[in-house]
Amino acid sequence: MPVLDLHSHVLPGIDDGSPDVETSLEMLRLSAQQGVEAMVATPHFYAWRNRVERFLRRRQRAFEQLAPHLLPGLPDLYLGAEVAFFEGISEAEMLEELTLEGTNVLLLELPFRPWSGRDLDEVEALIERRDFQVVLAHLERYLMFSENRPLLLELMDMPLQVQINAESLLSWRGRGRLLKWFRNGQAHLLGSDCHGVEHRVPNLGQGREILRKKLGQDILDRIDRAGARLLPEGKTNVE
Repeated sequence: MPVLDLHSHVLPGIDDGSPDVETSLEMLRLSAQQGVEAMVATPHFYAWRNRVERFLRRRQRAFEQLAPHLLPGLPDLYLGAEVAFFEGISEAEMLEELTLEGTNVLLLELPFRPWSGRDLDEVEALIERRDFQVVLAHLERYLMFSENRPLLLELMDMPLQVQINAESLLSWRGRGRLLKWFRNGQAHLLGSDCHGVEHRVPNLGQGREILRKKLGQDILDRIDRAGARLLPEGKTNVE
């Protein structure tokens, strides 16, 4: 069971994450020092800014810049996307191309606004009709909208997985709720959501240590099992 960082912006020059190869390599080195063995590169995909084909070309170019430098000792790197929710997403074509490569795992970023029942219907349709394994990115960040809190419970009752950002565990403010989610099996995965080496840095190891101290090693083992089930079988993108 590898230690997996499911959510990272480590590819160079594609979004608001790493600006260049040197930064990407330092992010990977910092992650490796924290025990991370596998990372999913999840650049932002916004349907109102990008066509899927163009996004995939840009992602591949970014990866090809980085690939020659991916030496042993760095985390294995997988390609995915952080897909921002948009109206009609459950009917969108080519959505399968934005999953974690080789899987049906879709990392979904919900809208930063009060949600509606229609939004939840779209998420449910992605699971039930489109057969995606939906992972909700940084679910805790939507608590800023008090209207969303009752709907959070409805989401958590769906057959999906919840990813929490390690950074959210580093402050005592609001941490109790997140620990309860992990304890109760309502949160399943941890990600760094790292964007660079000076701002929003790789910190998965710190988040894992908080969970270990507060909830015990069993929680980390559960997270690692959940992450391992998401990864594709066979080779990674690192040769």
